[in-house]
Amino acid sequence: MMQTATPLFSYPQYWAECFGTAPFLPTSREEMDQLGWDSCDVIVVTGDAYVDHPSFGMAVIGRLLEAQGFRVGIIDQPDWRSKDDFMRLGKPNLFFGVSAGNMDSMINRYTADKRMRSDDAYSPDGEGGKRPDRAVIVYSQRCREAWKDVPVVLGSIEASLRRIAHYDYWSDEVRRSILVDSQADILLYGNAERAVTEVAHRLARGHSIAEVTDIRGTVILREDLPEGWTVIDSTRVDRPGKVDPIHNPYDSDEELAAATGGKCTVGRDTGTGEQVLHFVPHREKIDRAKSVIRLPACHKVKNDPVLYAHASRVLHLETNPGNARALVQRHDNVEVWLNPPPVPLTTEEMDGVFGLPYARVPHPRYEGRRIPAYEMIRFSVNIMRGCFGGCTFCSITEHEGRIIQNRSEDSIIAEIENIRDKTPGFTGVISDLGGPTANMYRLACKSKEIESACRRLSCVYPGICVNLNTDHDPLIHLYRRARTLPGIKKVLIASGLRYDLAVESPEYVEELVTHHVGGYLKIAPEHTEEGPLSKMMKPGMDSYHRFSAMFEKYTKKAGKKQYLIPYFIAAHPGTSEDDMVELALWLKRHRFRADQVQTFYPSPMATATAMYHTGRNPLRGLSYKGGEKVSRVRNLDKRRLHKALLRYHDPANWPLISDYLVRAGRADLIGDGEHCLIPAQEAGRRGRGRTQNVSKRHRQFATQHTRKNRSGRKRP
Repeated sequence: MMQTATPLFSYPQYWAECFGTAPFLPTSREEMDQLGWDSCDVIVVTGDAYVDHPSFGMAVIGRLLEAQGFRVGIIDQPDWRSKDDFMRLGKPNLFFGVSAGNMDSMINRYTADKRMRSDDAYSPDGEGGKRPDRAVIVYSQRCREAWKDVPVVLGSIEASLRRIAHYDYWSDEVRRSILVDSQADILLYGNAERAVTEVAHRLARGHSIAEVTDIRGTVILREDLPEGWTVIDSTRVDRPGKVDPIHNPYDSDEELAAATGGKCTVGRDTGTGEQVLHFVPHREKIDRAKSVIRLPACHKVKNDPVLYAHASRVLHLETNPGNARALVQRHDNVEVWLNPPPVPLTTEEMDGVFGLPYARVPHPRYEGRRIPAYEMIRFSVNIMRGCFGGCTFCSITEHEGRIIQNRSEDSIIAEIENIRDKTPGFTGVISDLGGPTANMYRLACKSKEIESACRRLSCVYPGICVNLNTDHDPLIHLYRRARTLPGIKKVLIASGLRYDLAVESPEYVEELVTHHVGGYLKIAPEHTEEGPLSKMMKPGMDSYHRFSAMFEKYTKKAGKKQYLIPYFIAAHPGTSEDDMVELALWLKRHRFRADQVQTFYPSPMATATAMYHTGRNPLRGLSYKGGEKVSRVRNLDKRRLHKALLRYHDPANWPLISDYLVRAGRADLIGDGEHCLIPAQEAGRRGRGRTQNVSKRHRQFATQHTRKNRSGRKRP
């Protein structure tokens, strides 16, 4: 059964609640003086500009702790080159909360081709360079330099996805847990409302940070394992299974039971119907709540790709809060201990978090400066959290979990009204009602018992689970209520749509297409070929074509002109050049010209990243002698070729594509026919002896192409 948790807003408030609610959480001593504070209880350090809005992590954590009675200050985008900026609010009474921001600092700063981005959507005026690489590590060290005796608590997606030894794409090596590298005291992973509230109240009650060891959703360091725990050894693969002892074949069932600790039960012979005894062997019961799985040590996974893939597989199988066990991994002379995942928030708790007194705008000191990430979400509403899709390249599940956490309809409507009445510049259009996905609102397992025991990585792959409720009626009702509110002209849906779920509800598709599409609807089939799709855990194109037909039908019925915009990934593990050619041909047949394309980006801890690093498939059992191997696109030129094939229509890519097609024996795709990818004149130029500088030209074209597409925008 799902574990219970202390209700989020049931804690007695800390004494400092007498100071009331701050219009903005203070970012300077002057603001603290205006509030009458002599000190902060908690200081949150973040790599993002401070926007007091529920879509920004620093605001959610800050306002939640404020509601618990604590005084919370914000140090946003500090100068990390010295400790001075980390001292500007004075010494915190309880702890520093360290966050890289809403994005991983490395993904925020570098493209998939490892080129530095020139901008940062979470900085004023999009200015780049406002945060360091590996921001959590740098900020933690500066906090220690500023106040060495103050506990440092890590959070954010950067810390969450680096909680164990992990492959790091930018250095092309396995790095230690970020908790070890940062020398912080504790790491909170996932959406950390429960954990940060419990940590704050324990420290406020006088506990030392070293005593805070048992909170779900946290990672700590131990010198030794605690007593009373059963250690399940999972440090090797190809280990022989347990061998049962040999017993005397002439023993009766009663004698066998007495000798082995088993028992006999009364039953009926299936043939004669006579009453008989059946021997039931003894099975030792292990308390899951006191069990810890030992992963292969850091130095082992660093040097052994199979053990790395095995560790990834074990970790992902232990992510259901209903049955997950603790994990432990040795790092040199210290144990990195992962407590089980946090219990999901209830609807009432979600409403409480999103109903906190956010100003919903950037801090006033940014006046006159534009923060692009805020501009994108200021008229949108987050209606849920989590994703049970299990896409292997995505980090949402690893961070937010597979169980959907929903807000109530009344809470969502109240936020829409708040936007209408209080957000500057609102013109009547809500830009999105969504979250990690557009249409998982209130979808869940039909049985809480089954949900608590389930170990599937996806509820929708290879097909939709029979136990999954796919009823879209609550979402339809929400859409209808939202768009009829006074002052609301239109409600758009911009979050990524899970179209394999949508086709289960034609009424939902009609509602969406008729009222909530702003001309273009973005969906993400990601690929057309089974090889890469199976490694992504994405549905085949049948679901896409079913949805496309529905989209066209209801668009025509509504008398509108609207278009589907499909997204695809290049160079994903398991993708061959032939797969990319077939995808390019599919795009041409359907007259799609992809302008924004994405090359696979190996984010920390994702299953696809384990494939990229190891060449093994952790979705299946692993073995040195067997197990499924996965092709990888690690060579930069190959990655550029895959991306070029997605943009076959761009003349800048024709030399690269032409060279490959000739080498691969697919020159039939060069020409002027409908079936051809690139025009015949490209082959003609090559035939007149212009091949000597092909590699150089390819590099030039690829470089130009990459520069032209450096915006770094991600799909919803």
